[in-house]
Amino acid sequence: MDAGDDLETAMLGPVLADRSCGDCTACCTTLTVDTPDFAKPAGVPCVHLTTGGCGIHPVRPGICRTWFCVWRRDAGLPDEARPDRSGLLVSLNFVRAPQNCLEGVSINVRLLPGSDAIGNGMAAAMLDRLCDRLIPVWFSDGAKKMLMHPDNDVARLILSGDAPPPALRDEVAAWRERYGAFADRG
Repeated sequence: MDAGDDLETAMLGPVLADRSCGDCTACCTTLTVDTPDFAKPAGVPCVHLTTGGCGIHPVRPGICRTWFCVWRRDAGLPDEARPDRSGLLVSLNFVRAPQNCLEGVSINVRLLPGSDAIGNGMAAAMLDRLCDRLIPVWFSDGAKKMLMHPDNDVARLILSGDAPPPALRDEVAAWRERYGAFADRG
């Protein structure tokens, strides 16, 4: 198990034994993969993806064996939150060169092409569930990426280094302590 796997488990919990991908192949198209044993750009179906799922499942690359969306780890997300059902792919992201400390390690909620998750309320329900932890949450609709958690006032204070007002002092301090390691990289 590599450090990313350990961090994912520490932040989100272990992969749930009672959840499987089933017919969902959202990650096989949506995500960028850039590892020594396999690479593909975001938005392009994997060359091994068939109408029946992964054509090389028994011998798939290591990244495909060890990566799991947040739905596979968070028992609080309903069955309807599985990416192919919800129209949202939720993942823990690791950015090598973050623009700011809130991008280094974060949850990314991606609206899948053709999804009605905003209109039917699924995006709001998922964001409500995900924005209750000390993990930045970004939402991407395909056109832009927006910080959803922490809220704008807290994020501004985290990033600026300004002294927070008393009502936000503890919250800002907790975020700075956890994500300060990324502050000098942005």
